[in-house]
Amino acid sequence: MLASVDPTVPKLIAFESVYSMDGDIAPIADILDVCEKHGAMSYIDEVHAVGLYGPRGGGIAEREGLMDRITVIEGTLGKAFGVMGGYITADQTIVDVIRSYAPGFIFTTSLSPVLVAGALASVRHLKASCAERDGQHAAAATLKALFAEAGLPVMDSTTHIVPLMVGDPVKAKKISDVLLAEYGVYVQPINYPTVPRGTERLRFTPGPAHDEAMMRDLTSALVEIWSRLELRKAA
Repeated sequence: MLASVDPTVPKLIAFESVYSMDGDIAPIADILDVCEKHGAMSYIDEVHAVGLYGPRGGGIAEREGLMDRITVIEGTLGKAFGVMGGYITADQTIVDVIRSYAPGFIFTTSLSPVLVAGALASVRHLKASCAERDGQHAAAATLKALFAEAGLPVMDSTTHIVPLMVGDPVKAKKISDVLLAEYGVYVQPINYPTVPRGTERLRFTPGPAHDEAMMRDLTSALVEIWSRLELRKAA
């Protein structure tokens, strides 16, 4: 597609590093190779990766040593950083263009000093500490293993995201309701249009503070609900 466009026409390729519904990772280097070959700018969404990957929590691009090749990097101050808001990083010209033309900057107020202070403290901590990242990845690996051992249809994922395939929107919502009402566990059902019809799922993201006992309790609850709703287990 890029080869079919006039090389002088401005082009920007936008993509995610971690796809939050499947938990897989984009082939970032390959995408950047194509961008550079055809004179396209690159825009990566790292909101599901910042704080969680890379030696200083910069995301997948930092982990893979690719940050200097990307035109614009988008991240969040929520999720792993635990506050709210978001950011982009790019060269000064691009930042000035967005600041000047984006209506969100022109017609709304900035983040409050309290939120900015909290975000800065969190970013600085996760730049220096790997304990939380290591704990998160260990918890995700444990939960995947427990789901697989119990015969639950856990989807392949190379990240901290643990999707559990249901394949039915009504039953996905029912599982979520039962988990909350009877077991005190909150998880959102993921239905169309977020995912294609027939691939409805539950998406779990265990944190570093979730211990194995908690995850075993969750697994037992899901096994009971799976049986109650006569859902298919993993092959």
